[in-house]
Amino acid sequence: MSMPMTSRSGRRRVRSALDVNELFAPQRTPTAELPDPAPLLDGLARGVLEVLAGVRDVDQLARWLAEEPYRSLLTRANLAKRARSARQQPARHPAYAIRSVRWSSPADGAVEGVVVVATPGRMRAVAVRLEGMDRRWRATSLAIL
Repeated sequence: MSMPMTSRSGRRRVRSALDVNELFAPQRTPTAELPDPAPLLDGLARGVLEVLAGVRDVDQLARWLAEEPYRSLLTRANLAKRARSARQQPARHPAYAIRSVRWSSPADGAVEGVVVVATPGRMRAVAVRLEGMDRRWRATSLAIL
């Protein structure tokens, strides 16, 4: 990484906004430099179900979530908490079994996956889009069906 240059007059040259973004913005990472996404998809699905059940804090998943999925999950967790409170039900660890984890890569550095989860009342699907950012996977989209 290069430091700001000085001109012959001794004045510091200011970097353009483009230069600054290239240095400090999230850097896309190719798939070849990233780990297998299947364990992360499995772990995220489990974490999401536990957040909605009220036994895990959404902040514990923040490392793997981009801002929009994080906010969406936080809103949904708060609504679930209110619903449990209105019914006077305590938060309990959810009973579930992971049935399958499937994913494909539509582009380099991106993975779209679905985790099928069996709960006592019904089957659910957790759909996730992962993108390689700063040498790790981050969920940029998350849907619980």
